[in-house]
Amino acid sequence: MPRLWHIASWPLVVKVPILVAGLMVTVAATTSQVVLWRFVQDQESNLGQLTSTYLDGVSAAVLPALIRRDARQVFDALDRARAAKYAGIDPNFAILELPSGAILASSDPRRFPVQGMVPGELRQRFAAGDGLAIDTNLGRAWAARTLRIEGVPVGRIFAEVDISHSLQARREILITLVLVNGALTLAFALGGYFVLKRMLQPLGVLTRYMEQIRKGRVEPIPEDYCRGVASEFSQLFDRFNAMALAFTERQTLAAHLAEQEKCVVLGRLASGMAHEVNNPLNGMLNAIDTIQTHGHDPVVLRASLEFLKRGLAGIHNVVRAALVTYKGSANPGRLTPIDLDDLPFLVQHETGTRRLRLDWNNDVAEAVALDGPAVRQIMLNLLLNACAASPIGDRVAVRVSCCDRALRIVVTDHGSGLPADMAALLHHDAAAPEPSKSKGLGLWTTGDLVRRLGGRIDVEYPGVGTRVTVNLPIGLTETLHVAA
Repeated sequence: MPRLWHIASWPLVVKVPILVAGLMVTVAATTSQVVLWRFVQDQESNLGQLTSTYLDGVSAAVLPALIRRDARQVFDALDRARAAKYAGIDPNFAILELPSGAILASSDPRRFPVQGMVPGELRQRFAAGDGLAIDTNLGRAWAARTLRIEGVPVGRIFAEVDISHSLQARREILITLVLVNGALTLAFALGGYFVLKRMLQPLGVLTRYMEQIRKGRVEPIPEDYCRGVASEFSQLFDRFNAMALAFTERQTLAAHLAEQEKCVVLGRLASGMAHEVNNPLNGMLNAIDTIQTHGHDPVVLRASLEFLKRGLAGIHNVVRAALVTYKGSANPGRLTPIDLDDLPFLVQHETGTRRLRLDWNNDVAEAVALDGPAVRQIMLNLLLNACAASPIGDRVAVRVSCCDRALRIVVTDHGSGLPADMAALLHHDAAAPEPSKSKGLGLWTTGDLVRRLGGRIDVEYPGVGTRVTVNLPIGLTETLHVAA
C-alpha cells in the first residue's frame, strides 16, 4: 500500500493519462473561470442598460406629476411601470423621493408610505451617487436615478429588480461547463490510457523477452513482432536481437571452451591413468601365473584371487571416473555423492607423482539438484590446479558440504599463492588476461561454470597457499549440458 503514494513507481500507462487529466482539469477550470467571468460582465452590463431604459421610462412618466406634487398620479405611473412587462427585467418596487428626503409615492405604499423616509440600507447603497448595485446572495439589484429640471434636482427614483433568473442562468452555465469539461477530461484520460497502452505493447514484448534472460534463456524477438511498430521500437528490437545473437554466440563459445578444457584435462590424465591401470595389470598377470603354478594350494589360490579382485576394483574405479568425466552422469540434473567420491581416482597419479596427501571430506550424503557434470568439472579443475601449485610432499585439502540450500566446495593448497591475474580469471574481471590453451583456460572455464550455475567464488590467502571457496545454490539452476 505505501508504494501507491509514490507516483514515480506508477506504471507509465497510468501516469501519463493522470497527467493529461490534470492538465485538462487545470485548463478547463481556467477556461471556465474566464468564460463565466466574461458572462457575468456581459450580464451586468446588459442589466445596467435594461435598468437604465426602465428608469428612463419611469422618469418620463412621473416627471409631470412630480412637478405638480401629485402623489396619486406618481403612484399610478409607478404602478403601471411595475406591472408592465420589460424584456430581461422584473421590478419589485419603485420609490420617488423628494429633495427633502420624504417619499412622494411608491409602487408599494404599505412598505413605503407617503411622507415616509427611504430605508437607510437602500440609501447607503447609493451614498456615492446614482447607479446600479447588485447583491448576488439576495438575488436582487437596485438602481437609483436623480430627476432634474434645468439642472436642478427635483426628486430621486429608487427601484429594486429581481435578478434571480439571471443568477439561475449563471448556475446553469457553470454546471454545463463543469459537466462538459468533466466529460472531456474523462474521455481524454480514458482515451489516453488505451492509446498509450496500445503504443507501449512493444515495450511489454521487449520486457517479456528480457525477463527470460534471468532464467538463462536468450531468444531473439520474432520478426512478426518487429513489423508494424514505431521506428523507435523497431530499432530497439534490432538492438536486442543483436545482443541476443551475441549472447548466444558467447554461450556457444563458452560451451566449446569447456569441451576443450575437458579434453585438455583428460589429456593430462591419460598418462597417469595408463600408469594407474598398468601397475595393477602387471600384478594381476603375476597372480595369474602364480595360480597356474601353485593353484592347488588353497592359501595361495585365495591370496591370488584377493589380489586380482583388488586390482580389478582399482581399474574399475579409474575407468568409471574417466567415463563419467567424459560422458557425464546418467542424470545430469542431479549430483550424487559418488559423482564426487570418484574424483580422487582421477588425480591419484598427480598426487602420487608429487607425493601429495589428499585430505578428502565429502559431507554430501544424498543427491542434490545441481548439474553433476558441471560440478565435477569445477572440482576437477580446482583439484588439478591445487596439486600443481602444492610443493612436493605437502598436502591438498578438499571439503564438500551442504548448508543453507547451497553446495559449498573448499579447496586448499599450501603453494606460493594463486597470482592475482589468474584469480581474476575466476571472476571474469575486465582486467583479467585472455585465457590461452596453455595458461588460464581451466580457471576461466571454472569461473564461467560457477557464474552460469548462479554461484560465487571467493579466493583467500590464509598465510600460506590459497583457499578457493565455491558456493552453488541448490535447485535454482538449469542443466548446462557440459561435460564434467
